[in-house]
Amino acid sequence: MNNFGLFASPWWVNLLILMPLLAFFYFRKTSLSITKTQLLVAAIFGIAFGFVEAAVVIYLRAASGLLPGYMQSLSEAAKQSNGVYWQIQTLNSLPKSLFTIEFYRNAASIIMLLSIAWLSVKGLKERVAMFLWVFSAWDIFYYVGLWLTIRWPNSLTTPDILFLIPVPWVSQVWYPLLVSGLTMLAVGVCVNDSHEPVLK
Repeated sequence: MNNFGLFASPWWVNLLILMPLLAFFYFRKTSLSITKTQLLVAAIFGIAFGFVEAAVVIYLRAASGLLPGYMQSLSEAAKQSNGVYWQIQTLNSLPKSLFTIEFYRNAASIIMLLSIAWLSVKGLKERVAMFLWVFSAWDIFYYVGLWLTIRWPNSLTTPDILFLIPVPWVSQVWYPLLVSGLTMLAVGVCVNDSHEPVLK
């Protein structure tokens, strides 16, 4: 188990802890015109996309030779990779061509999340809220997908590379999970239930 680390790097990544609070105060002024059904469907997308992202990362690690046991069962890969599977080690060992692909994959993921937010609701505030909601679900279930398949991360204090744009963001796993969980809570409590369609 790693020692608890309070800070992420670069320094400005630490400012993301303000996101849930800022979102709450921005969205609560006038409640969001988003239905619970829209949130549910968007969360399902985020969950599925998080698993797809986890699968891509597993394939990349296997192709890079950093996921021992992957030729056998998932349980064997999980057992053999415990303590070996490190995102930072992977980043440092990636060929420049694969690092470039990873960089653009990060950008493509954000574009997909923005597209879902744009298509699912109307109004700038609602689209910002939906982006934060789907991004957070995606982020949380990326880690859930990795843990369910290869039992990584093995603790909340495991270091991880969160993002590559414009430079690699590094923190322990607890940090993105906390920020994403609180952001989903902030969006969820600001939804106006009166916009739910009435069934006849």
